[in-house]
Amino acid sequence: MRDTLKLAKHLAGLGYGSRKQVAIAIRDGRVTGEGEDLRFDGEPIDPPHGMVLMLNKPAGFTCSHADQGRLVYELLPPRYQKRDPKVSSVGRLDAETTGLLLFTDDGALLHKLISPKSNLPKTYEASLARPLEGHEAALFASGTLVLRGEEKPCLPAQLQVTGECTAALTLTEGRYHQVRRMFAAAGNHVEALHRNRFGPLRLEGLPEGAWRILTGDEVAALKA
Repeated sequence: MRDTLKLAKHLAGLGYGSRKQVAIAIRDGRVTGEGEDLRFDGEPIDPPHGMVLMLNKPAGFTCSHADQGRLVYELLPPRYQKRDPKVSSVGRLDAETTGLLLFTDDGALLHKLISPKSNLPKTYEASLARPLEGHEAALFASGTLVLRGEEKPCLPAQLQVTGECTAALTLTEGRYHQVRRMFAAAGNHVEALHRNRFGPLRLEGLPEGAWRILTGDEVAALKA
């Protein structure tokens, strides 16, 4: 009985239902295995507190718990919002920006990753309204670019030209709409934006709208 109560408490904390609901699920045989091979309805149990997952965010979804319209959390299992603590996005991508978005239930890790002191490189692929003029890479790398409405210059950023109207921009900051505003300051307009790198993580082999839980090694690399 004691083990059942302990297991019910654990699974309820992971969002699988109230303690009563989980206890009924255990009684009905929906929870099987033991130790690291514990399963709920045949699926492996989610990791405990400290879980980090990666989503390939589609356009049209907002990174918020409360905004109107489609929210990124709708793309994840509903139980992730019932975890204690619940899962939150690591920073934000605006509604029309696609690509790599992280989530975690570890508040300390979340704040570490979004801190200006983290210096984590983030790479964005931009499709532009007009051809690049050739001065943009030097401007972005100079550390002197001041965005409209701000006083502090942007930190140096690396631009890689990939086509006449396309480029990859790597930042170590996360200011509001920064990539779009940087290209606007250079006299251009971003028509489409996709993030494919966050720190040591790259978005590879994950279809749009799909997600996966990070491995222990990937989480350790993020923390390092």
